[in-house]
Amino acid sequence: MYDISTRKRALALVAQGRSLNSVSRETGISRAAIRSWQWRLEPLPRMAPADPGPPAEERAYSYLLGLYLGDGCISAHPRSGYYLRIACANAWPGLMEQCREAMTSVRPGIGVYLLRKDGYTMVTSYSRRWPNLFPQHGPGKKHERAISLEGWQRTIVDAYPWEFVRGLIHSDGCRITNWTTRLVDGERKRYEYPRYFFTNLSADIIRLFTDTLDRLGVEWKFANARNVSIARKASVALMDAHVGPKY
Repeated sequence: MYDISTRKRALALVAQGRSLNSVSRETGISRAAIRSWQWRLEPLPRMAPADPGPPAEERAYSYLLGLYLGDGCISAHPRSGYYLRIACANAWPGLMEQCREAMTSVRPGIGVYLLRKDGYTMVTSYSRRWPNLFPQHGPGKKHERAISLEGWQRTIVDAYPWEFVRGLIHSDGCRITNWTTRLVDGERKRYEYPRYFFTNLSADIIRLFTDTLDRLGVEWKFANARNVSIARKASVALMDAHVGPKY
């Protein structure tokens, strides 16, 4: 009833993470037909070249790597390929757009879409080769396994350290304004000062963050075992110049 190009188009939409309902509405093909095609031997259309090679844009990759280590995951498609998903709070639409731009810069030609959840959005993209570009992918939670950078990743982070720090802050960090009071000439006055925090359950990821801060000359300290604070005025000024708050 349906030619091969129609079947491939429907399966390609499903491979992008679309629901059967939405694909059925768009194509006019019944959900039962699409579901049956998913389990036949007919291969899905290729969504990426056989060899991804290096990231197409290394500056964007350094930022995307920070986002992935903070709030990202890679999951296998039921038949083939992988989804890269970065969780972004709905309060930060600018962050979602930066994440989308980074994905398309790293892998030109792929589709990137937003999957709305309760209180957050998954910026999502399908490719057969995401695990090649993010070899930290593995079973279980990131904080329950060792995390280290490959040599080629370290070269990119060393070339674009601020992008890496910005990705980590935009995923698992924040810029806040603290305040305190002090007596001045007998009068209690309120003072406000900004600071940055980065929080992660993985000691390895925290170490990647703080090692990069050290190379950049940013002073930091542990607020607790899993929380890094940057509060010195000069260091906050550096962070504001190169990272800034989420928006």
